[in-house]
Amino acid sequence: MRKSLDHKSFVPLYHQLKEIIERTIETGEWNPGDKILSENEFRELYEVSRNTVQKAIDELVQEGVLERKQGRGTFVSKPKIDQPLIGFYSFSKVISSQGMVSKDIILDIQTEQVHYNLAQELQIANNEEVISLKRLRTANGEPIILETSYLPKKYVSEIKKQDLDTYSLYDLLEKKHDVFVVKAKETFEPVLVREEEGELLEVEAGSPGLLLDRIAYDLDGNIIEYCRSIVRGDRCRFYTELL
Repeated sequence: MRKSLDHKSFVPLYHQLKEIIERTIETGEWNPGDKILSENEFRELYEVSRNTVQKAIDELVQEGVLERKQGRGTFVSKPKIDQPLIGFYSFSKVISSQGMVSKDIILDIQTEQVHYNLAQELQIANNEEVISLKRLRTANGEPIILETSYLPKKYVSEIKKQDLDTYSLYDLLEKKHDVFVVKAKETFEPVLVREEEGELLEVEAGSPGLLLDRIAYDLDGNIIEYCRSIVRGDRCRFYTELL
């Protein structure tokens, strides 16, 4: 890490400090998960004001390079998990392609009767039975997505935890229920993570998240699944290619 700033330069001091921090991360002196210097340590080392240090760090936090943890300090962020929006994507395959190990933790599987809003999403009658499957999806043991799927029992009679240890959900539908998911519609919107969600995702309540709703269809156009997910905003981003 460079130990001085050029106070005579036309480049603002906060920007010089920001570049030093970025360079320190790029060279591997600071790695993802490492705690960086405190604001006071930066002030003393570079002889700058608190505002200069705060502005440099604030911009890097906003850009996702750094993250603040309340009561603990500021840390180098882990690289975000990129997920494509081109056709079907598999969370486990996305994780594997980025050199990590995926694992689903089954939180709950049960049969329940649906009420108006969920019945509308699934286009089934009120009080029809569905299987609800709640999972915590992890990468290298870190919680990334909290996901709940609802599947009408008239199409999917049962789901066993041990089967999900072997198959992905859609593979299981094909092999055990002769149900083929061929298309899906997804919507996204930013949300703040609620307390219960934060406990499972290991983030603070009020942290940024992404609410993802998916409706999946079979060959005949029947709705096979309505899935609602809370995705950690600090660990994931979605992308598409425009042609």
